[in-house]
Amino acid sequence: MEKIYGNIKGLKSSQIKQLKQLCDGRQPSDRLLVPEFAQQLAAISTEIHHPLCAYINRRGEVVRIGVGTPQETQIPPQDMPRHSARRLSGIRCVATQLKGDAPDVPALMAMARQRLDALVVLIPTSKGDGDVKEAYLAHLVPDLETPWLVSPPLSLDDLIEEDFDDLVEEWEAELEAAGFETDQFQDRTKSDRVVLVGLMTEDMTDRQFQDRLDELVRLVESAGGEVVETAIQKRSHPHPQTVVGQGKVEEIAQLAHQVRANLIVFNRDISPSQARNLEDSIGIRVIDRTEIILDIFAQRAQSQAGKLQVELAQLEYMLPRLRGRGQAMSRLGAGIGTRGPGETKLESDRRAIQRRIAQLQQEVNQLQAHRARLRQQRQQQEIPTIALVGYTNAGKSTLLNVLTNAEVYTADRLFATLDPTTRKVVIVDSQTQERRSILLTDTVGFIHELPPPLMDAFRATLEEVTEADALLHVVDLSHPAWASHISSVEEVLKEMPTLPGKALIAFNKIDRVDRETLALAQQQYPEAAFISATERLKLENLRQRLLQLIDLHAVSRH
Repeated sequence: MEKIYGNIKGLKSSQIKQLKQLCDGRQPSDRLLVPEFAQQLAAISTEIHHPLCAYINRRGEVVRIGVGTPQETQIPPQDMPRHSARRLSGIRCVATQLKGDAPDVPALMAMARQRLDALVVLIPTSKGDGDVKEAYLAHLVPDLETPWLVSPPLSLDDLIEEDFDDLVEEWEAELEAAGFETDQFQDRTKSDRVVLVGLMTEDMTDRQFQDRLDELVRLVESAGGEVVETAIQKRSHPHPQTVVGQGKVEEIAQLAHQVRANLIVFNRDISPSQARNLEDSIGIRVIDRTEIILDIFAQRAQSQAGKLQVELAQLEYMLPRLRGRGQAMSRLGAGIGTRGPGETKLESDRRAIQRRIAQLQQEVNQLQAHRARLRQQRQQQEIPTIALVGYTNAGKSTLLNVLTNAEVYTADRLFATLDPTTRKVVIVDSQTQERRSILLTDTVGFIHELPPPLMDAFRATLEEVTEADALLHVVDLSHPAWASHISSVEEVLKEMPTLPGKALIAFNKIDRVDRETLALAQQQYPEAAFISATERLKLENLRQRLLQLIDLHAVSRH
C-alpha cells in the first residue's frame, strides 16, 4: 500500500525512495522516536525545502509519510484506527518545521481533530546535515478553550529520553478522569457550528455592514446552522490570498477550535483559491454567502422545475471550485453547502459536470417555453397579471394567501418559498360595483446582491416578473433596514431585460412598527399602500389600489 502522500510533485525519484525507506524503519514502542530517524527526516526535509510529517502507530510502525504541514497531511477519518471514546487515536505525528519555532495553531488543530497521541515538531538547522536545532512536544488536554499543551524548546536528546508509554498512559488517564471524550475534539454536532467572518471595507457604512452581517446570521439559521462566534476585520480591500490578513486567519483558526466550530462562513463571495488557502490554514471547511443561499435553495425547492434550477445553480457555482475538493467532498456528511441535487455530481469529472450543465440549461429553456405558453393562455383570456416582488421574508406569500385564499407555504425565515405561484383574485370595484379578476403571481424573494449563479439559473422564475402587467413591491416595514431592502430589490429589477412600467409599493407589517417609522415611510412614499397581511389591516384599500394599478397600465399601453 502506498505510504507517501501530500505534495510530492517535483520530488526526485531518489528523494521519494529515501522517504519510502523511512517507512520501512521501526521506532521503539516506548520511545517517541530514535535519533537516526529524526536526523534522516530533518535532512530530507531541508533538502526538498518542504516540511514532512511521519505518522507512527503505537507498535512503532510508520504508517504514512506526508509531504507538507500537519494541517495539509491529515489522515482521513476512515483511515484512522478505531478507538474507544475515552482514548487517543494510537497515532503520533513527527513533523519538521522549516520556518518559525513552536508549532502553530493549524498544526495543533490538526492534532486535535485527529486525536493524535502526540505531535512532535523538529526544527532542523539550515545546514541540511540532519542536525535538529530544537524540538517541541505537544499533546491534548481536557480543555475546550485551549485543548493542547506545548512543551518549552527541548533538545533532541531530551525528547528521545521520554518514556512514551508512560506519557500516553498519563495523558489518557487525565482525559478519562475529567470525563472528557476524545470525540469532543471533533466536529460531530447535530447541526453545523458556524463562525461568521465579516470583512468591512471602505465602501461600506457601519450600518450597511451590520445589516449584512445580521442578514447572514439569518441565512445560516435558515440553512440549519448555528452561529457560535463572529470574527470581524476592517481593511481597505480584501486580501487577495486569504480575504482577511494572516494574523486574523490564525485568530479565526484558534477561535474556531475553542468553540468547536466545523464551518467558517464569510460575509462576501470568495474565490476558489481563497477558499483553498483558508481551508489549508484553518483546517475547517470555508464557504461564502452564495454557497449558504444555494444550500437554502436546495432545501426549499419542491417542484421539479425548482429542483433542476437549483442543481444548475449549484453546478455552475461549484465547477471552478472542484480542484482538490473531490476527496474531501466524498467524506462530508449532510451539512451546509453539501446538500441538494448537485452534491453527488461534485465527485464526477469536469467534463461530466459540463455535460450535465448543458443538459440542465436545455431543460431550463424548455421550462421557459412552457411558462411562456401558460402566460400566453392567460393573456388571451385578457386577465391582467400583477407580480409580487420584494425582499425575502417581506410577507409576499402571506399576502397572496390572504387575498386569494391560496395555501402557499409561509414561514418566518428567509426564502421560505421558491416556486412561483399564480392565483386569481376577484375584486369588486368600489366605483362601478363590477366584479373584476386579477392574477397575482408570487415570486422568489430577493436579497442584497443576489448571487449571479441564481440570477442565471432562476431566469425562468424571474420571467414571471418581466411578463406581468404591473408589480406589487411588498416591503417589511418592521425590518430596521427596510429602506435598504427597497434599494436592493430595485437594483435586481434593473438587471431584468424588460419590466412592467407600473409598480405599487405596499408596506407590510404596519402592526409591528412605531408611529415615527410609519410617519417617515408615509412621508417618503406618499403613493404607497400601508397594510398588515397577517392582521388583515387595510386590505380593501390595497385591493382598490390594485385595480387602479391595472387601469393605469391599460391607459399607458394604449
